[in-house]
Amino acid sequence: MSRLHIYEPRERRLVALADALLSPLGWWRRRRHVSRDAVRRVLLLRLERIGDLLMVLDAIDDARAAWPGATIDLAVGSWNAPLARLIPGLGEVLVADVPWLARDGAGDSWRALVSRARGWRRKRYDIAVNFEPDIRSNALLWLSGAPGRWGYWTGGGGAFLTDAEAYEPASHVSQNARHLVARASGVTPQAPQPDSASRVARIIPPADAVARASALLGDASRPVVGVHASGGRESKQWHLDRFAAVARALADSRGATIVLTGAASDRPLVDEVRRQLAGVRVIDTAAGHDLPTLAALLARMDLLITGDTGPMHLASAVGTPVVALFGPSNPARYGPLASRQRVLRVDLPCSPCGQVRLPPLRCRGHVPDCMDGIQVDVVVQAALDLLDRA
Repeated sequence: MSRLHIYEPRERRLVALADALLSPLGWWRRRRHVSRDAVRRVLLLRLERIGDLLMVLDAIDDARAAWPGATIDLAVGSWNAPLARLIPGLGEVLVADVPWLARDGAGDSWRALVSRARGWRRKRYDIAVNFEPDIRSNALLWLSGAPGRWGYWTGGGGAFLTDAEAYEPASHVSQNARHLVARASGVTPQAPQPDSASRVARIIPPADAVARASALLGDASRPVVGVHASGGRESKQWHLDRFAAVARALADSRGATIVLTGAASDRPLVDEVRRQLAGVRVIDTAAGHDLPTLAALLARMDLLITGDTGPMHLASAVGTPVVALFGPSNPARYGPLASRQRVLRVDLPCSPCGQVRLPPLRCRGHVPDCMDGIQVDVVVQAALDLLDRA
């Protein structure tokens, strides 16, 4: 049980019990070897949130290179489908809204998920790869009927896989995903080149999204600095007045146009930051725009300042420099992959704790110490450094 990488003790015990019950399935599984040249169709699963999808773009590139004659399909949650369709070289984008990742109690029922996964058998996948270390998504991979099924046993459900790897918690999500594709294909991936053109823009927004972004920004004067004030979770939230202070400093020192981003649900946070920016040229785009439009907006910016959020990863994917504020999450695992970025955090004995969803009691109801320790002048200097480099 201790080998499972599951933080919550009760959940870890339940998954360990399920693994024990499933162990006969692992003994009976049979893998039909498929040579790399014979692979015609590959299924990749990435059912999690925006940033999780964007962190496996390199692994998707590796899959295309490893199986150049194959069709590469990608299964995602419906929230990521518009973004997934912008990834070059994919075949079909499949949708599965798993209830443990869907928000607001949404998501498909288990009956619907089982039916959907069994329907994937008609596509006759040769290889299926699950980038999420989770027993439930490993079960969906098993239902796909692919004779070669690769994933991680460290989240449970290794018996559903023909080849189970250990997820390396000290490595970045991207590196874990690339390692999994390399093991499945037998092809060692090329090392990423941070300054190459391929690392500058991984997602290309479509023309209609670019037009919408241009209309929103109008004749904004350079530099255009985005501020995404919402941390997404209370445990990752920085002070709103500090976001405003950073924005004002960049407007005063560089004449920056400040672009506020956010979902419709972030409106109270965005309104508070905007209230504190009286006299500063501000463009408020926090209206719940679709992901392609957000990608196009970020691509037009000279810099984005944000916490550890989906927009942080999206800015990296379109080639925009990022100043990222990290608290409980570990930048070594989840940091931005932009070639031009600054990750800011404070070195506390308890940070990074990784307890993003369920922080310790002493960190609830206020900005936690690991975020509170990040000071305005440090963020301003990091932003100026990146603007000067650009």
